Amino acid sequence: MYDLTGFQRDLLYVIAGLDEPHGLAIKEELENYYEKEIHHGRLYPNLDTLVDKGLVEKGQRDRRTNYYTLTRRGRREIEARQEWEEQYID
Repeated sequence: MYDLTGFQRDLLYVIAGLDEPHGLAIKEELENYYEKEIHHGRLYPNLDTLVDKGLVEKGQRDRRTNYYTLTRRGRREIEARQEWEEQYID
């Protein structure tokens, strides 16, 4: 997780919190959090990076819609990050 950007970490948390979200659902969640538009050119390459790193799995709902889920490794990385953060936050 140390080699991810903050945006990529946020993607992991959003994917973990939703049930097999598609790209637009992830985009909407992040836009609500960041309070600004997230462009497709930023979103999808970062999702692909998480897939390439083995943290996220991409499935296909139909010809146009993909969904994303955390892998076991992705879940472990989030849990390890939370444990690390708890050392510093009371």
